[in-house]
Amino acid sequence: MAAIDLPKSPNVFHPEKPSAVGSRNSLAQEYRDQQNEVNQLLEEETNKVINHLSAKLPKDALERLDVMGGVKEKLYNYFNQNYQNMFNRYMVTSEDEMVKKVRNFIDKEETKVLSRYTPREIGDLLDTVGGADKFNTGEIEKSMVNMYGHLQGHIQRGVNELESHTNSILRQKTDTGAFVRGENAYSIVKCAFKDNLRKPKTVTDVKLSVNILDSELISPIFHYQSTVEYLVKDMISKHIIDSIDRTIEKFKDDRIDQGLEELSDSEIIFNKMGEVENYTDDKPEDAKSKRYALVAKSIFEQLGDLRAEIDPSAFDQQSVRENIKKIVDIENIRNRGFNTAINSITSILDTSRMGYQYIENLKNAREVLIREYEDTDPANLPDERYEIKLRYFDAAQLIEDRKAYDVQMKSFETEVQHLWDVLQVLYQGKKPLFKVHDYNDLAAKNRAKIRKTIRALDGQPEYEAIEKAWDGISFVRPAETEVERSNRTYIYEKDKLRSKLVLMRERIKTMYNSYLYPIERRVMENQLAFLESKYLEFDYEINPYHIQPGILLDVNITSVKRKKSTLDAMANVLNEFLQGVSKGFTDAAFASFSRRSNVQAFGDDNEASASKTDTASAYLDLINSDGPEGVADAVEAKPKAIAAPKKPAAGVVDAKPRRADAQKQKVTSRSGGRSPVRGR
Repeated sequence: MAAIDLPKSPNVFHPEKPSAVGSRNSLAQEYRDQQNEVNQLLEEETNKVINHLSAKLPKDALERLDVMGGVKEKLYNYFNQNYQNMFNRYMVTSEDEMVKKVRNFIDKEETKVLSRYTPREIGDLLDTVGGADKFNTGEIEKSMVNMYGHLQGHIQRGVNELESHTNSILRQKTDTGAFVRGENAYSIVKCAFKDNLRKPKTVTDVKLSVNILDSELISPIFHYQSTVEYLVKDMISKHIIDSIDRTIEKFKDDRIDQGLEELSDSEIIFNKMGEVENYTDDKPEDAKSKRYALVAKSIFEQLGDLRAEIDPSAFDQQSVRENIKKIVDIENIRNRGFNTAINSITSILDTSRMGYQYIENLKNAREVLIREYEDTDPANLPDERYEIKLRYFDAAQLIEDRKAYDVQMKSFETEVQHLWDVLQVLYQGKKPLFKVHDYNDLAAKNRAKIRKTIRALDGQPEYEAIEKAWDGISFVRPAETEVERSNRTYIYEKDKLRSKLVLMRERIKTMYNSYLYPIERRVMENQLAFLESKYLEFDYEINPYHIQPGILLDVNITSVKRKKSTLDAMANVLNEFLQGVSKGFTDAAFASFSRRSNVQAFGDDNEASASKTDTASAYLDLINSDGPEGVADAVEAKPKAIAAPKKPAAGVVDAKPRRADAQKQKVTSRSGGRSPVRGR
């Protein structure tokens, strides 16, 4: 079959026709019996897992597990479903794309060489004149490389998901890593799994909170009440930072062109700091200062406290402030970031077929609430459901939330302590007068004897006169520093309240027999149950001291333990949402170290051979050097002086640089011939 006779894939869609879009079959497979091959592979993999289980588990566990029944069927189904979706579809697509590329390439070559009115010599002449840059197969080769690269990525992700699903089936356990993985795992503030109160054996409740900082947002978010002056200054600040970055990048390129040593992390920061005064200053009263180079001082005076809305009675279409506000509103700077986040989460939910019946978008408050079902009564809701709350915080809001959290924590301490006092009074009142009821009664009964026989001999003070640092409920708390006072974790207070609640329930059972329920017991147990439920609800919430300004994504999920359909679907939604709105965390130190190592590889022959050592290994050698002397030598090998070329860029710090070959020779003499390691 000639390549020109192959069916063109984009024009045909069919599940079985060879080389059609969405087909399970491909012409490149030469009509192999694909189903038998897949069945053979799945059967072999399933039997391997079953045999492994049979060899590892005892006989009685195997009988209860029913290996040849439920487990084998589940394993086979998971292998089959994931393998078919992961491998066959992607393989058929790659083969068809490759055949299409080759077919189009052959068509072009035949048209060029075998044209009726174009002699072959002219085609050869054009090929010679054009050279390798004009007539080559580079684009086809790049397309094939990209195609197989994407195929490998799809297969790797499919294998990872298959492995995680298999492990989840065997362990019957779902952990935090199932939600947010990879480069976004750091954003998790709190994730808690607990049994559902109504169905603890079959249903689980999950709370997941993710905090995306302001600096990590792809599209910045501003509050609706932000002034126009604040928005304009923020744009000017970003313009200044971008200009400084471009200046420093040009400065670094000039150093590399001159063969000088690259700047270290601290040197780059110092040079950026030195560039700031070239763009702005601290003279807000001077109309000719650098801070008003982009926007005049008179315009800022016109803006004043102008916010998102203007009083209709004072609105003038020709005034300066109204026109500047209109420019800002047309660019949609105020609402762009939050609307992007809302569109992202809702579109991902729709695409993932996780519809929702209730959404409340509080635009001016920068908060949105999404529920899968409109009803909020757990008795009327199914066991598979979710609720998402997306809110943007700034520093002022967090301060007020922290104040409210402090007051609520203090209120819990007051209520629990009051119930504790009531219980203590009743407990002491029910004790027999001349009978030992607990350890305190025994100690009080023998207090006089201890004072006469023991304390009188050794001269030590009595037990009652000694100040007690430990209350028997929680351990002694260390003194607070400024860190603890600024970031209240309340771990100590929460543990103490939890211990008191447990002790009070045990004390009530000790005071009354199991069949006696007087009015005092019922009142105290009701109050104790109320405090416990509210305390658990309060402890389940996020401590605002653990949040930084930015987006807080709060997800509450209820899912069946053996089904977990909502859990798996929400994991995909969260990962895709984070990829769409967050730039993620990047370690500038490691990135800069890698760049310096790569630049060094293009030096002379000796430097190139010394730089063949892996970057990560070199960095570990620096960290794991023997004793402080090794670290000192590595640091001394690359001084922290700010270096600059003879003709530096405007405003960049100037200093005398050191040549790379002399630097390399010094490091080699210290490290015994090892490649130079550049520490931060």
